[in-house]
This record gives sequence, structure tokens and C-alpha cells, in this order.
Amino acid sequence: MNMRIVVLGSGQGTNCEALINAQKSGTLASAKIVGVYSDQQNSGILKIAQDSEIHQICLGPYNAANHTDNKRWIEGIKECKPDLLVLAGFMKILSGEFIQAFNARIINIHPSLLPSFRGKNGIKQAWDEGVKITGCTVHWVTPDLDSGKIIAQAPVRIMPSDTLESVTAKVHAVEHMLLPFVVAELSLLSDE
Repeated sequence: MNMRIVVLGSGQGTNCEALINAQKSGTLASAKIVGVYSDQQNSGILKIAQDSEIHQICLGPYNAANHTDNKRWIEGIKECKPDLLVLAGFMKILSGEFIQAFNARIINIHPSLLPSFRGKNGIKQAWDEGVKITGCTVHWVTPDLDSGKIIAQAPVRIMPSDTLESVTAKVHAVEHMLLPFVVAELSLLSDE
């Protein structure tokens, strides 16, 4: 039985695209992306899902403190009957109500080696700090920002010749490998 995946994002959707490509190639043999949701009407993630004929919808703004927003998002996503939610560039902090509605079966990809450089602009934070190794992390989502149990990490070395732009490109490239790998592993574990 395929694990039903719903992806949430706010931006370009490159991590969602990596998941879709993994699904098309058979890497996600035990998982299927059944829906893509965004809080941004013209986000790239919705276009990517549309181009791949995956159910996609903008549910409008999301504010964790707003019960109406939580209810609208929870009910909208539950229509897809997801087994796992994947935050792929979803730039909102989820409420405890939202997380519990999905039995805490929500993962996030973050562009740093957590617990370092939580929150927005993780790559720039690492760059500004002058670290020599950064990377990305897939973790379980909790109400505390980027604090859930770490599932997997991948390092990226910062070389003397790098720029912020080149490090950003390297981290994103590694994210595009790590996220599909983790989703595939989680889907295989759910089959056991």
C-alpha cells in the first residue's frame, strides 16, 4: 500500500519537484504524492504540481494563532487522507492544533545542520557565522521552531572560493537528494 503524501510549500517548489521526480523515477515506490498545498496563490510549487497533474490548491493565508485558519487548512488537507505531510519551503510555523490533527506525522526540510541556525535564512546565518560545514536537516515537526527529532542530515562543505550564492546552490542540491531519500525510507518503514 502506498503512503499518501501531502506537500506544503510557499515558494518556488524545488523540493516538491525533487519529490515528484523521485516518484516518477520509481524511487518513491511505496509513496504517492496526493496533494500540494500553498499559502501563496502564485507560488511555483502549485505550478509544479499542476504541470505533473497532482491535486493542488492555495488555501489562503495561514496564521497558527488563528483558529479559523487552522480549521480551514486542516479540513482542506484531510480531504486528501494523508499519511504524511512534508513541509518543503512552507514558511509558516504550525500550531499544536494543526500538528495533532495529523498525529504529528509531519516532516520538514531545513537548510542547516540543526540544531544550529534555526528559523529563516539558515544558509545565510551559517555563512555569516563563518562555519566551514553546513548542510540540511529533515526533522519531525513540533510546535517549537526547527526543534523536532532529527531524521537525517547531509553536510555541505563551504570552500574558500564559495560565495553565499554558491553555498545556497549546494545546500539546495543536497536537499533535493536528502528529502526524497527520507520520504522513501519512511514509506518503506510504514509498510512493515
